Amino acid sequence: MLPSEEPGFKVESAPEAAAAKAVRARTIFRLTVSFMLLVVFAFMAVEGWREWRDYRAAFASAHDSVTNLARATAQHAEDAIRQVDVLTTALSERVEGDGLENIDVPRIHKLLIEQSKIMPQLHGLFIYGADGHWIVTDKEITPDTANNADRDYFKYHRTHEDRHVRIGDVVKSRSTDDLIIPISRRLNNKDGSFAGVLLGTLKVSYFMDYYGDFKIDDKGALVLALRNGTILVRRPFMASVVGKSLANSEIFQRYLPHANEGVAEVRAVIDDTDRLYGYRALTTYPLVVQAGLSRESITAPWRRDLLKTGFVLVFLIAVLAVFGLIVLSQLRQRMVMERQLRRVHQAMRDMALTDSLTGLGNRRRLDTALVDEIRLARRQGSSLAVVMLDVDYFKRYNDRYGHAAGDDCLSAVGGAIQRAVKRPGDLAVRYGGEEFTVLLPNTNTAGAKQVVEDILDAIRALNIEHAESALGKVTASAGIAVSRPSIEDVTPAALLKLADAQLYLAKQQGRNRWCCADGPTQQAIIPPL
Repeated sequence: MLPSEEPGFKVESAPEAAAAKAVRARTIFRLTVSFMLLVVFAFMAVEGWREWRDYRAAFASAHDSVTNLARATAQHAEDAIRQVDVLTTALSERVEGDGLENIDVPRIHKLLIEQSKIMPQLHGLFIYGADGHWIVTDKEITPDTANNADRDYFKYHRTHEDRHVRIGDVVKSRSTDDLIIPISRRLNNKDGSFAGVLLGTLKVSYFMDYYGDFKIDDKGALVLALRNGTILVRRPFMASVVGKSLANSEIFQRYLPHANEGVAEVRAVIDDTDRLYGYRALTTYPLVVQAGLSRESITAPWRRDLLKTGFVLVFLIAVLAVFGLIVLSQLRQRMVMERQLRRVHQAMRDMALTDSLTGLGNRRRLDTALVDEIRLARRQGSSLAVVMLDVDYFKRYNDRYGHAAGDDCLSAVGGAIQRAVKRPGDLAVRYGGEEFTVLLPNTNTAGAKQVVEDILDAIRALNIEHAESALGKVTASAGIAVSRPSIEDVTPAALLKLADAQLYLAKQQGRNRWCCADGPTQQAIIPPL
């Protein structure tokens, strides 16, 4: 390892203009790609947010719709039953006051007919005796064998003393075969014993006609059920569904125990359809209404809009992608061209700074590097060495062996010098003709002498025949100049001049040796081998 004051290194020069352009091109390329991805992400984010907003808006609208439907059907059911409730209350007071045994059948019959005409929901009005036989009705004909003692509502009133109106399960009328909802009330004798039943029946078709006026989707549903879950009316109508129980449904199990009204998205137990239901339990009567819109009908418009938006978004992204590919292709071509130009510029620069015969640097490269290294040494306070070398008796060599052999000799000497200069920061150049220069940054006198000895040994080791030299082979002489620019006021020309002076001195001393100036006065000479 060379003795030196500090480890040798060389500071890289600033990027050339071509390299800077390439960096800018790569930066533009990355920014373009990032911008494209950002635009695509922005499109998707905005559209995603808009679709989510529309999705929530669709369900909010459906929420309002099912709530209003449930409120309307609940009010309709309550009004229809209240009218029958009021009517049967008045009739029961009148009948119980006169006593069933004293009832004026023709007069009551006429009254029931008049009431049936003004109440469209009524299927019929009936008064049964304690044994279940028909006493009076609004019908024109009463079958001789008519008896309703087997009906559930009759059995209930016969065994229960409460006087409230009772809403029963849907049954089939024995007079018309229509499906009806029985609204019944117990009749008592004056002593409180069971006297019979007053019955008003509601037509299921009346509710179906009313429900049919609502615009709901094909998979929507409107349901009127008892509080225990038994279905009385359902749209769409299916006879097999009437009388089935909803007691195990989510609304009856999870929601109604906690709130008499609300909205829930559940799967129907009847047809396994996902619906958004508005439900409402009547406060006056033990009834529950449900109004449901299918999830499919709620989301269908949103899905169509999503599909259209998706097509538009894909089209926009495709257009952007094509545009981006064109831009990126142009940028890529530009980057390729700039790389090629940079290589060409570098090749031209190398050619301009390289000696074509030896492959070493030329004088122009030395001039540039020497200025930079003096400035660096001055800033760092380090030493700087310059070596001037000259092939001994080279003119004689050319005259004896010819110029072609002379060129081969110089090329071999240049290779020997390059091999002897081992540090990356050191610079070997062909100064001109048979002269060479070696620049040794951050190197003191001892280090420079060692490098020069290695160079001269390498040249001697070539064993190139030189009959005109006293040693019989090619040798070289060298002059060394060492300076500390931070202390001495040194210029490139002065440093080269000092090294050249030492070279001249070495030649005067007999060649095949070196002389060194460590400062302006010190000299050292190595004797010839």
